[in-house]
Amino acid sequence: MTPWNQIYDPLNSWPLSTVVAALPVLTLFFVLVVLKKRVWVSALCGMLMAIGLALLVFKMPAPLVAASAAHGVIFGILRIAWIIIASMFLYNVAVETGQFQVMKDSIASLSSDKRLQLILIAFCFGAFLEGTGGGGAPVAIAGSFLIGLGFPPFQAATLCLVANTAPVAWGGVGNPIRVLAGVTGLDEMTLSAMTGRILPPLSFILPLWLVRSMVGWRQTREVWPALLVSGLSFAGMQFYWSNYQDNSLVDVVSALFSLLVMVAFLKFWRPRNVMRVDETAAANLPHHSFGTILKGWSPFLLASVFIFIAGYPALNKYLTFASWKQPMPLLHNTVLKVPPVAPTPTPEAAIVDWNLLSLPGTAIFIGTILASLWLGLSLRRTLQILAQTFKELIPSLLAISFMVGLAYVTRYSGMDTVMGLSLTKTDLLYPFFGTMLGWLGVALTGTDAGSNALFGNLQKVTAEQLGISPVLMASANSAGGVMGKMIDAQSIVVAGSATQQIGNEAAIFKAVFWHSITLASLVGLIVMLYAFVFQWIIPH
Repeated sequence: MTPWNQIYDPLNSWPLSTVVAALPVLTLFFVLVVLKKRVWVSALCGMLMAIGLALLVFKMPAPLVAASAAHGVIFGILRIAWIIIASMFLYNVAVETGQFQVMKDSIASLSSDKRLQLILIAFCFGAFLEGTGGGGAPVAIAGSFLIGLGFPPFQAATLCLVANTAPVAWGGVGNPIRVLAGVTGLDEMTLSAMTGRILPPLSFILPLWLVRSMVGWRQTREVWPALLVSGLSFAGMQFYWSNYQDNSLVDVVSALFSLLVMVAFLKFWRPRNVMRVDETAAANLPHHSFGTILKGWSPFLLASVFIFIAGYPALNKYLTFASWKQPMPLLHNTVLKVPPVAPTPTPEAAIVDWNLLSLPGTAIFIGTILASLWLGLSLRRTLQILAQTFKELIPSLLAISFMVGLAYVTRYSGMDTVMGLSLTKTDLLYPFFGTMLGWLGVALTGTDAGSNALFGNLQKVTAEQLGISPVLMASANSAGGVMGKMIDAQSIVVAGSATQQIGNEAAIFKAVFWHSITLASLVGLIVMLYAFVFQWIIPH
């Protein structure tokens, strides 16, 4: 296939080209929010719009457009849908065996206050799941957990989306920072340290933000000591580990530290007024032995152990086989990035990784099957639960396939880059808008790693041209990106599927959008202060 150069201003007017490049995403959300169609229909409409624009406006050859869409669908099934099926399979097995009830009882015995349960599950446990595997696991598992405790499904979906933000920069055992270092050529630990100086203020206020999103100010103030302890312990460890230890275990260590500190704190502190989800259930709360509680948590503990093994770089290399990575036919190294995105025409790789052994979804599957057999389920019944889980998730799987197909068409055609380049024209305000570029990247690609791969080098190049630290702006891409995680279409689908809110995705999106844009703006203001006021805080 003849190499094809991306075109970054097909209409010879960057504002007009930017508007056109945004049409696929705007179409998706218009059909979803305004026309109130099912999310898979909305994703299909967005993908078809992207294909049409790639062919007609950006002059991308039809074989490359088809290969881009197919590449996205394959990625969506293997990397996103796989983990959603596995997470819901895990939840259903825990319910079937009665262990989920034991888990709920153990949390309720620690604190029957729903505000504190929210922090323990959505914030602490969710961050641990993000650090071990990422993907859709934090929202899917934590959302199911909150529903099991009695939270309304819609509320559980929105709160878990908001909670799954500050840890995302180090999700999947530090993968986003590794990707950022790879595309920019900057030192990985330096980028981790800089990101670890941007996000801790947000981690510190996130428990407060979550509780205030659920209840009023008076009820929030009643638990301020717990919010202070959880936020400070997590943010402090996040700063320390990202700056002085390593990039891989930032989320895992921070989450475990915050969880243990909270458990110890709640042994001697209780809010004056307890807000229970279910008064009747709280009055009849059974007492379980430590062994019973450990057994109850075993499905999730086993899954977490296997996720960690699959994701930790020193162990992952034994599960990764180069022969399982195959170039995408027609697409690999055929699309060329050109200036100003790349200094010289640079081929865009398109590798399909068929290696299921190293995926978090596979780790969850293995842990779930072993737990189900140990807990007394027959293999036949286990497979029946898996089949039922898959059947229930078919609309969500279609939605994910179409969404990632859309994202890959916009990526390889250059539409994403056109939108990104428009934000680089903001001169002295670039630290703020560069941060918002990371937010846009995650909203488009669905992953912080994807946003870093898409815009990381552009951030570095633009920062060097404007005399701003490239380390700061590359890290800002990742730090700002985490706030786009709650509104990307894939996360919305995961939240809707895991909380039995299929068909209600538009309402979920509207509920979290202002949280997303406000928190991203706060990150942008922090980056502005670091760029022009507190420059000494930038590591070199």
